[in-house]
Amino acid sequence: MLDTKDLNASTETTSLVRLPPLLAQRDVLRVGGISVAATLIPQSCRLHAAGSIGTVDRSGPGKAKSVIFLWMGGGVTHIDSFDPKPQAPSEVRGSLEDIATNVPGIRFCETLPKLASVTDKLAVLRSFSHDSDDHLLSQVYTLSGRRINRLQLFSEPNIGSVVWRTHGPRSGLPGYIAVPGVTRPGPPPHNLFVGGWLGSKYAPYCLGGLPEQPDFSVGEKLYDPPAKYEEELRPQSLSLSPDVSLSRLSNRQALRDAFDQALRTVERQDQFQAAEAQFQNGLRLLHTPEVRQAFEVGDEPSSVRENYGRTKIGGRCLTARRLVEAGARFVMVDYGYDPDYGNIWDNHNAPVQNHPPIQQMVFRGYHLAGMDRAFAALISDLSSRGLLETTLVVFVTEFGRTPTINKLGGRDHWGRAGSLFFAGAGIKTGQVVGQTDRTASRPLTRPYGPWDVAATIYHLMGINHEDFTADFQDRPRPILDEGAIIRELLA
Repeated sequence: MLDTKDLNASTETTSLVRLPPLLAQRDVLRVGGISVAATLIPQSCRLHAAGSIGTVDRSGPGKAKSVIFLWMGGGVTHIDSFDPKPQAPSEVRGSLEDIATNVPGIRFCETLPKLASVTDKLAVLRSFSHDSDDHLLSQVYTLSGRRINRLQLFSEPNIGSVVWRTHGPRSGLPGYIAVPGVTRPGPPPHNLFVGGWLGSKYAPYCLGGLPEQPDFSVGEKLYDPPAKYEEELRPQSLSLSPDVSLSRLSNRQALRDAFDQALRTVERQDQFQAAEAQFQNGLRLLHTPEVRQAFEVGDEPSSVRENYGRTKIGGRCLTARRLVEAGARFVMVDYGYDPDYGNIWDNHNAPVQNHPPIQQMVFRGYHLAGMDRAFAALISDLSSRGLLETTLVVFVTEFGRTPTINKLGGRDHWGRAGSLFFAGAGIKTGQVVGQTDRTASRPLTRPYGPWDVAATIYHLMGINHEDFTADFQDRPRPILDEGAIIRELLA
């Protein structure tokens, strides 16, 4: 939930471009001040001379062929999940106990028994930290890997957009898919799933389309809504009208192509390109039987459905696995703002939220209990199918929650400390990276921010995060402005 103070606070694989030094200098001079340009031009020239600009780094990284980005927007409590503090005062630890995992010496909160059983396949980052307690800023931080201000909420591309721009689509699937991609933090609602300066055609292909109720913080919610939910995640573009066969649709496509010559000028407009990209993505999905089959979650054995949980988050994680199995490159599981549950992770326990105290909330099937079940099933399922070796799984939320439980029984925004996890391709698992103090208030070890998480993802996808790519106007842009690979995580 956003406080008032929050609101008032200020398919091409040719994406990495080689630029002649003079062009690089002119762009820097055009965009930045002369003093800034003076510091940037020599570095960019040296990089170009060394052959770094425009390359995909294949010397060691690139172990991941796919990414599943588990994005839990709203701020998942770290103390009540991956970083319990049993020795802390009662106003910090609350009533929950810690439990052993299957890795000696690593303990989770009792809310995560299933993830505790697969901890040997995880690398937990307990020193996630940054400088913002604001939802919108922090969510753009984590979606883009960039430190932004209020004027940049929609200007910076998502990590998945950069991967799509760099590596292109694969197996008939868009290069960046959001399952379902309906989160709209607010009020008012904001769509943060954007292609930014890459252009709208690199915004994620959202299975959920446009949310029917964009502002999920509006409207009264049930006090204890049921967690069981059979969600339909099959894109509407896969549903042909009974009177339009696939062959007739192909004929219509041929007719449509005849108008392309007359639309050359219009195609330069970003909104047109976004609509065109959505049309072409939908058309490709229709024409590829294997891709269409990937969305038929109902074909899964009942036992598999039960393992993931017949919940929204369970169905979304299972859909992500099926998409990766079909060849998807970057899939984001989007879960956090919901028309039935409200702002799931934003547990201030304010009266308008109609929540129980957070340490009771965590056991609900749509909260930590459902996340625990779905994530553990996803990791185990990918492993048993031989997909985990080539699939990078990253759990990301924008920040943790306050160490002290507030007077209403909730926890508030806390950017200074939080917990994430990594699994799969190129990750050294069965370990914890980083440590927080006795109240989980701040890291005692080196803090890592969203830019470091992004740099690590890019590295494992074979993308040099210190390189440049071209924006929608073919101008050079750094892939990241800051950030370093989290070396402790790497196998």
